[in-house]
Amino acid sequence: MLRARTPRRPPTAVRRALTFWRRSIQARVVVSTVLLSAVVVSGVGWLLLQQTRDGLLENRVDKALAEVADEVDEANDRLVEMPATDPDPTAQRYDLVDLIVQRGATRGYQVVMAGPVGSETGLIASGPTEASPHLDLASVPPRLEEHFSVLRNGSAWTYTRIGTIDDEGTVIDSEPGVVVGVQVPLPADGKTYTLYFLFPLDEEQQTMGLVTRAMLTAGGLLVVLIAVLTWLVARQVVTPIRLARRVAERLAAGRLTERLRVTGEDDLARLATSFNQMATNLQRQIRQLEELSRVQRRFVSDVSHELRTPLTTVRMAGDVLHDARGDFDPATARAAELLQTELDRFETLLADLLEISRFDAGAAVLELDDVNLVDVAHRVVEATRPLAEQRDVRIVIRAPDHPCLAQADVRRVERIVRNLVTNAIDHARPLPADLDYRPDVAQTPEIVVTVAADEQAAAIAVRDYGVGLAPGESSMVFNRFWRADPARARTSGGTGLGLSISQEDAHLHGGWLQAWGRLGEGSQFRLTLPRRAGDVLRQSPLPLVPADAPEPVS
Repeated sequence: MLRARTPRRPPTAVRRALTFWRRSIQARVVVSTVLLSAVVVSGVGWLLLQQTRDGLLENRVDKALAEVADEVDEANDRLVEMPATDPDPTAQRYDLVDLIVQRGATRGYQVVMAGPVGSETGLIASGPTEASPHLDLASVPPRLEEHFSVLRNGSAWTYTRIGTIDDEGTVIDSEPGVVVGVQVPLPADGKTYTLYFLFPLDEEQQTMGLVTRAMLTAGGLLVVLIAVLTWLVARQVVTPIRLARRVAERLAAGRLTERLRVTGEDDLARLATSFNQMATNLQRQIRQLEELSRVQRRFVSDVSHELRTPLTTVRMAGDVLHDARGDFDPATARAAELLQTELDRFETLLADLLEISRFDAGAAVLELDDVNLVDVAHRVVEATRPLAEQRDVRIVIRAPDHPCLAQADVRRVERIVRNLVTNAIDHARPLPADLDYRPDVAQTPEIVVTVAADEQAAAIAVRDYGVGLAPGESSMVFNRFWRADPARARTSGGTGLGLSISQEDAHLHGGWLQAWGRLGEGSQFRLTLPRRAGDVLRQSPLPLVPADAPEPVS
């Protein structure tokens, strides 16, 4: 069986280097500046080396041409002094070459004499040839030989590699050089021969090596100096930014007294002053908001507690009137029933306000136990079934046969699910007639309660087909006293705090309470709880967007 390859993670050192690169502005500035400087220094150095090399070679060629001209003039003078009727041209040629070879040995060049021109091809390989000792005759380029294979006036030169051979004719060394060719006539036979002067470039090569090493050293030191200067300059800018970042983190953590130290009068000092002024204003406003919130929480708590006593008295009187409503006339009996209904709603509102005040004060605690969400869904549906039948709403439960367990406070979880179901009943309406999966109940309002669980989480989703939610209302729906449809009456006697309390209960468990909705297509609320208390949720076993939701029209 083939197995998918697991991608190899980079080594720890590489990951740390990448993290440091992403987080450090100073490192990126220094490295970028050094790289750009290295490119510029390399380009300038290469250009200077090229100009230096061209200058050295040009100077060496000029010297070689001048020296060859002097040698040729002197050779011509000696040939003119020789008798024109000398019967031995070989001896005359040998005497001429031997003298030039001896002078070349002392002046640092080597000589090859080939010809005569017009005898076959006039190339070195055609012979006869005289040359300096241990000189490889292949050092003369063929293209220069071809140039002098006919009679030519003046001289010609080219670059070559001068080879040295041993006594057995094996090439043992080669070096760059310049070869200059010139033709001279020999009086003994009246023919023209070609002289090749080979000048080594060892001095120029040493000079170029010295210049190259000097430029590499200077370039390296320059790049290092630029890196140090860039690091110092970047440090002067980055250090205040890092200090500001640390102070901002402390402010975000609640240490509102933290401030930046202001030194100097430059732009960074002005930035630090502005930052401190902003922090002071934020501290003042946060304290005002905290005080206002504290007063508001205290007011809600005090009012809620103070209202319990008169509410109890009114409740007792209302119960007496409600029990005796059979003895009243119809109008008075109806008033007693309305009084009882509003007293129930007021008592629920007072209980919700007390619960909200406990959340605001941080006094809410959990009574954890293993809770089966499937049982919770059935209990809540059974408890709300009379209200659903009153509204002619069908409630469907889709749950697995096995338990969906989670460590939770069963009272708070049931309150969350009850709020979601009653809210769905308030907004229920007939299903669209073109809904494919339930054509038999297409005109009957329906609410679907779905339960699922996996190894990490358990979830309950409540789907309705009511007015839905407009874009942006999915987060507003959990605000206190917010309503999706202000014109719709709360038939379930809700107070406007149910979803807000439900979200606080979900957060208290470390879970999620999320909403999805689309206008005219209903909504879905999903409660997700960790299977084990304290675990961090990463995903939910149920999708937030229901499967029967039509695709949005683009």
